[in-house]
Amino acid sequence: MGGKMVDELDRKIISILQKDARLSYREIAKKLGIAVGTVYNRLKKLEEEGVILGFAPKLDYNKLGYDLTTIIGVRAQGKRIIEIEKEIASDPHVACVYDVTGEYDIIVIAKFRGREDMNKFVKKLLRIDGVEKTYTHVAMDVVKEDFTLEV
Repeated sequence: MGGKMVDELDRKIISILQKDARLSYREIAKKLGIAVGTVYNRLKKLEEEGVILGFAPKLDYNKLGYDLTTIIGVRAQGKRIIEIEKEIASDPHVACVYDVTGEYDIIVIAKFRGREDMNKFVKKLLRIDGVEKTYTHVAMDVVKEDFTLEV
């Protein structure tokens, strides 16, 4: 979706929702000085066009027992990359899968409740047909993890 389809008002609505997605249409309308119907229609359009993909709470994964965050580089056979990416993305430990340039073809961000879970996952990756090599980095500390970028 190009930037022209999302105008300044859409950006303001999105920005407000990123700070607190529990706000009502009425509260958003009041903050922006616009009609409640306008907020409703804009949000409906943004969802239909795939700009807003859903609403979910921000979580502290450490408090949920996910002590390990990993960044895994995957080298794969070119003809199978898309299939491999889809298979990796289906794993519940996986937060992000990126098709990248450079030494590796795929970068995976995943979270685990411990070394044993991580070990099983990495070995599972290596069993996927077409995966040639993995390189796992374990985050020592998560300094910032926030996908609510300024729009």
